[in-house]
Amino acid sequence: MNQPRLASFIESVANAFIGYFIALASQLMLFPLFNIHIPLSSNLWIGAWFTVISIMRSYILRRWFNAKLHRAAEKIAKSVS
Repeated sequence: MNQPRLASFIESVANAFIGYFIALASQLMLFPLFNIHIPLSSNLWIGAWFTVISIMRSYILRRWFNAKLHRAAEKIAKSVS
């Protein structure tokens, strides 16, 4: 079954936003352990940039794997018929 582009995008955004909050909490806990002290606003911006990158990465990978799976299914269907 082929996943629509909108569904791929929604899945990517949901995954990235969950990751944003996990990454933000991690930054707030881990940065001080490495003697990195930056304002909360900087932590929020760092997380936001990585979230945008994550959405693009996730969407592109999802579409690539979906196309690859779709081609494989078509190939199998042709060989069976």
